[in-house]
Amino acid sequence: MKRLAILFALAGSPALATGLEIDVAGQANGTIKVHLFDDVAPQHVARIVELANSDAYDNVVFHRVIDGFMAQTGDVQYGKAGGDLSQAGMGGSDLPDLPAEFSDRPFARGVVGMARSQDPNSANSQFFIMFADAPHLNSQYTVVGEVTEGMDVVDAIKRGTGANGEVLESPDVMTDVRVTE
Repeated sequence: MKRLAILFALAGSPALATGLEIDVAGQANGTIKVHLFDDVAPQHVARIVELANSDAYDNVVFHRVIDGFMAQTGDVQYGKAGGDLSQAGMGGSDLPDLPAEFSDRPFARGVVGMARSQDPNSANSQFFIMFADAPHLNSQYTVVGEVTEGMDVVDAIKRGTGANGEVLESPDVMTDVRVTE
């Protein structure tokens, strides 16, 4: 991926994406800016960029939010606001699951990681943003980026009251997710 970026730069093509802007509405309102680590997790970052560019993340809810831990979103299959959210968190995209890209980057406050099932190679579209450090996740989940602005918005996301942090009523929504350079 890095070699590809150099080739694009030499050819005068636009730079590869380096970030996301996530507009959030609900209990939290505002924009979260994320720097993506395409050098650490190139396949995962490429997936997030692809889904964001296709507007797949627009109007997807934060379906699992655990106070003092993290806020999870990105279920483009079952997590669309205004639909039946009873299976939110159980889906992904139509694209194949990704192999793990574990790194030595720690799961600290503001870090963005890819959600997965118990299979380390099952990440697809869902991701989470850390409210606090969680060293037990280090080298167990793929780190894809970090929040550079808008942690106040992250901190205001509605917490879940259901089992395992499920947000039962009126979850906050990513109304628009844009790729930035």
